[in-house]
Amino acid sequence: MTFYLVKGGIKVLEKINIMDIVKTAIKAGENILEVYHSDQFEIEEKSDESPLTLADRKSHDTIVKELNSLYPQIPILSEEGKHLPYEERKSWEYLWLVDPLDGTKEFIKRNGEFTVNIALVYKGSPILGVIYAPVLDIVYFAKEGLGSFKLENSKSIIKELSEETELTTHSTKLPIEQKREHTTVIASRSHMSKETEEYIESLKEEVGEVEITSIGSSLKLCLVAEGTADVYPRFAPTMEWDTAAGQAIVEQAGGKVYKIEKNKDSIFPLVYNKENLLNPWFIVKK
Repeated sequence: MTFYLVKGGIKVLEKINIMDIVKTAIKAGENILEVYHSDQFEIEEKSDESPLTLADRKSHDTIVKELNSLYPQIPILSEEGKHLPYEERKSWEYLWLVDPLDGTKEFIKRNGEFTVNIALVYKGSPILGVIYAPVLDIVYFAKEGLGSFKLENSKSIIKELSEETELTTHSTKLPIEQKREHTTVIASRSHMSKETEEYIESLKEEVGEVEITSIGSSLKLCLVAEGTADVYPRFAPTMEWDTAAGQAIVEQAGGKVYKIEKNKDSIFPLVYNKENLLNPWFIVKK
């Protein structure tokens, strides 16, 4: 497929079949599971001392190959790829922002709470996002103008589909109506910070009883998007590839992802392809 960029995020989105991106994420997830269900835990150390596994590299290679084949004129910024200087990146109107394996610590713990994240960013804003949890076999996906969705048992279902309309028909539109007695806060399983704990305490003073649940990786944003959780405060470091796909899914479900300013949520969403790829602290709300 030859892909020609045109001005305007919506026009470009019309050229992109989100089915292609979902299938790419699932294919990458299958590569991860090959390692997950084997003894090939080749753990190295990245410069930030987080674990790098064979699964990260296999997933990265698959995603880059597929995206370059489908949409060769859109550059890719992947956690496991070469990070070009900002002087080269700043002229990118569009880019794919990829985390081949989000939640590496969860992967190593073998708790299944890790994901493949693929986002399309336009002028700093994520306009398409796909998050696939290989062990759970659940895919969350969103596209500006299409909405936000969740598909369970995705591997078997996706094989029979080819068009976006078929995909959305077989999926559940987000958010899902849910009734709860208390505000639910979702927190990181591996990165609960002191500031996050303080925020939760202040929230209790505001809304009363608060229920706290934990899960790994970008699944936290997905649970807010689907309505299972009300708030996800993140007062700890994340990178752009950790959140871009999830932000697209949250926003297309009617939620918000705000930067934190002086320990309070602001009106400003996270933006992407910055000179410094580190995210500020943020809060996700449905």
